[in-house]
Amino acid sequence: MDWLISLLHDESIAHIILLYSFVIAIGVMLGKIKIFGVSLGVTFVLFAGILVGHFGFTVNAEVLHFIREFGLILFIFSIGLQVGPGFFSSFKKGGMKYNMLAASVVLLGVATTIGLYYAFGGAIPMPMFVGILSGAVTNTPGLGAAQEALRQLHDAGQIAEIPQIALGYAVAYPLGVTGIILSLILIRVIFKVNFDKENKEIMDARNVVKETPKIINLKVNSKAIDGKNLSQIRKLIARQFVVSRIFNGESFSVPNGKSVIHNGDILRVVTTESDAQDVIDLAGDEIEYDWKESENQMISRRIIITRGVINGKTLSSLKLRSVNVNCTRIVRSGFDLLASPDLVLQVGDRVVVVGTPEAIKRVEDMLGNTLKRLDEPHIITIFVGIFMGIIFGSIPVFVPGMPMPVKLGLAGGPLVVAILLGRFGFKLKLITYTTQSANLMLREIGITLFLASVGLASGGKFVETVVSGNGLLWIMCGFIITTLPLLIVGVVGRKAMKLNYFTLMGLLSGSMTDPPALAYSNATSGNDAPAIAYSTVYPLTMFLRVILAQILILAFI
Repeated sequence: MDWLISLLHDESIAHIILLYSFVIAIGVMLGKIKIFGVSLGVTFVLFAGILVGHFGFTVNAEVLHFIREFGLILFIFSIGLQVGPGFFSSFKKGGMKYNMLAASVVLLGVATTIGLYYAFGGAIPMPMFVGILSGAVTNTPGLGAAQEALRQLHDAGQIAEIPQIALGYAVAYPLGVTGIILSLILIRVIFKVNFDKENKEIMDARNVVKETPKIINLKVNSKAIDGKNLSQIRKLIARQFVVSRIFNGESFSVPNGKSVIHNGDILRVVTTESDAQDVIDLAGDEIEYDWKESENQMISRRIIITRGVINGKTLSSLKLRSVNVNCTRIVRSGFDLLASPDLVLQVGDRVVVVGTPEAIKRVEDMLGNTLKRLDEPHIITIFVGIFMGIIFGSIPVFVPGMPMPVKLGLAGGPLVVAILLGRFGFKLKLITYTTQSANLMLREIGITLFLASVGLASGGKFVETVVSGNGLLWIMCGFIITTLPLLIVGVVGRKAMKLNYFTLMGLLSGSMTDPPALAYSNATSGNDAPAIAYSTVYPLTMFLRVILAQILILAFI
């Protein structure tokens, strides 16, 4: 049995891997247990690490530090790549209002933290308050950013030792999760929310703005367009539409810009729902028509872009009409987009085209259409991005009154670079497409390594902290930090801004970057309104929480 004792206690490579594997496996398994419909999920790895650390199982400090930081980088970089494409568009239309409310939750949380710090006369140090804040708002990257800032201060000789702020995080986290859900329930009670009415509002709102592609059949009956070619008609109608097929009474054809349209021609048109009626009014009459006969001459196919050279090109640059093929729409992440000439294509897009079998084959060769290629991970993008992110995160920004320059660090740097690559990576010839499962796998590996490291490092002092007077005080402070900003912004959003309750649920969950709260919101609403609001505000709030955690550390040391 000496070999087993040696394996459990010697700080060998085998011991470290064994310890991490045990902590992560137990944590993930126990995290699936639901209490009142809510589970801690992967975050239970933190508590598994604390428990193992409490019983004296340790890891070499330098190795633990490396695994913790590398895990955090993998986690946050994967998030950045995922949200990058939608980050900038989230500020358009209603997204700006949602992001302002979510940012208010973040800033109110920081203000509440500072207020409690002064209310207790500094009895709880600000670094520990930052740990409590990160746990109260269930934001692990914020904890990582704060720990990175403390490490910088320690290396510069500003502080003698690095505080174990992960203890505050671990103590505040459980009530942070439940506090978010309790706040959502309380808002529902205060405003006596009727779910049927809220669902109707969601459906009515979606019926007002319809930008999804719609297919219509038109029989041309208009003096204005009779005898004109499609390029002239497009300028005349000034609406978004694509003509995929024409039947002139004798034969079928795939049109291009020079194709001349005559009264009596039957057109298969793809347009947006909001433009459909205008196109009908200007061009002719909508009719029922079976295009089955046309399939003897032309076919419709969905072709997947898998060639990297196409990534970042506009649809017009492909010149599909030169090979007698029309593109009618693009399917991206499950959403249909109208095939406008200036639409930028990405690897993974599904291009819906119409043409002869021979022409379709040429387009397939051009775009790739090899599903196997999508399963191949683009490792170079990940490590080039991490490389750039670490350099960017190490750039010092001097802020008046701060003892140390502010840096985005190992958390913020990769996050910003990943968001930029997710949106503009094609301009650097980098393919940022990853399957949903691949991104999730990378993210989960990163967060479990990080949480296991934090738990193992904090386990030795956790029980002593909780049972002491300060531990109970931390729990109380964390609960206030969780609920007060949510209730204030929730009341403002509902009463002053008249937000739909389901949208408000997703917004508040996203402002806390809390997946369990989103899961509760989705289950409660039965629609995708919470998820849409969550994804709209998530990038900005994640960024703010990472940056503000560092600023609090540097401002109060």
